[in-house]
Amino acid sequence: MSTRRTLLPGLCFIVMTLAVLQTMVVPIVGTIGIQLGVSTTAAGWVLTANLLAAVIATPVIGRLADLHGKRPVLIGVLTVVLAGSLLAALTDSLTWLLVGRVLQGVSYALFPIALAVLRDEMPPRALVGSMSILSGTLGVGGGFGLVLTGLLTANGADYHRVFWLTVAIVVVALGIAWFGVPARPRSGSGSVDWWGAVLLAGTLLLLFLALTQGRTWGWGSVATIGCAVAGVLLGTIWWIFEKRIDAPLVAPRMLTHGPLLATNVATLFVGVGMFANFLACSYFVQTPRAVAGYGFTANVLEASVVYLLPGAAVGVVAAVISGRLIGSFGPRRVLVGGAVIGVLGFAFVAVAHDHTWQLITAGIVINTFVSLAFAALPNLLMAEVSAADTGVANSVNSIVRTVGTSIASASLSTVLAMFTIDGTIVARESAYTAAFVAGAVACAVVAAAALAIRSTPAARESVRVAESEPNTTSNMPL
Repeated sequence: MSTRRTLLPGLCFIVMTLAVLQTMVVPIVGTIGIQLGVSTTAAGWVLTANLLAAVIATPVIGRLADLHGKRPVLIGVLTVVLAGSLLAALTDSLTWLLVGRVLQGVSYALFPIALAVLRDEMPPRALVGSMSILSGTLGVGGGFGLVLTGLLTANGADYHRVFWLTVAIVVVALGIAWFGVPARPRSGSGSVDWWGAVLLAGTLLLLFLALTQGRTWGWGSVATIGCAVAGVLLGTIWWIFEKRIDAPLVAPRMLTHGPLLATNVATLFVGVGMFANFLACSYFVQTPRAVAGYGFTANVLEASVVYLLPGAAVGVVAAVISGRLIGSFGPRRVLVGGAVIGVLGFAFVAVAHDHTWQLITAGIVINTFVSLAFAALPNLLMAEVSAADTGVANSVNSIVRTVGTSIASASLSTVLAMFTIDGTIVARESAYTAAFVAGAVACAVVAAAALAIRSTPAARESVRVAESEPNTTSNMPL
């Protein structure tokens, strides 16, 4: 069997690894706190530390992949992630667990590198479909990560099981990368803009601290406002610096060019919608009906298998057929159509969530939106950048998606904590209704952003590498 025929399944598994690492810890933050004897706030840093590492490392790793080759950087990233997974599985210390989660955070670079590998290796006629399947896997894998966590930690089982599973998954992914990803001679030139990387890392660190810790510190606290203001100021310095050097880490035009800007805005709100669905559904079905008058009193296992697994399974099917849809109608139309589907799914669950079948149906519809959106977005993005900038462009897009998921997580946590039933810590039903409505609004923004992208014929709207060789695809100098 040829390398090309095994490449796509292998890369899909590698991307699935990222998606699983991203979501598996979400349902067990409370369990980690209990078993380590620390507060829920302290345990919440297992999510925050991972996200902070991701936003800082991803653009630099993307640039290194462009310069030094995708395969060696991919193997290096997986090696670091394996070390982090082993550390998290072996330790009983919160400090070392956080170090492990930081190391796992570099896994966010796997997706943009995998897309860049496809652009290098796949024949033009197969590229659109291959990217669609790979991208859809990212959304589907998040759902499966939650399901696996439910299976492993049922009835309060040791949370270390989750990290031992990630060790096994990463070992397989590392073997796939070593034997299945072709080696290419180094083709990039130049160097990494390290000063730009430091300024960008500082900017993202400060802004993410304000976003993820705002509820704990207080949204109006000196710490939160100080981080936000300092982040904006440092970001301004970074922007001016990047505009004045010859080889910036992230060319400012990559962020302001109309189609790229609209694509990144759409990506932001796809991230919001995806996590609004995962988290709101998971929390809602676990709410004790006897106390709240709503919910299904489900445990983590039931929430994962009964309510989340059907949507994840349908998402796989949507990811597989998305390539054909994009080939027929173009990524822009598929993104708009998917966003409309998402609006319908969120609107439905906002008004109908009293029965199990209603939550399952909404999850299936929303996961279809996520798979179609994740398939369409890279096609729109890569139509606008040269092959030499594929890694860093997709890295920026990955950061934007991470920001979206963080906004959803922080906002939902704040709303559920603010609007509680009198005398309890259980959120009111109206808080969940508001979350589902916010998900519908996020999907509507995705549709609007997609419509703002300049319309082109479907044949040109797909990745333009289909017209010629990968290195001659840019229609925008960066």
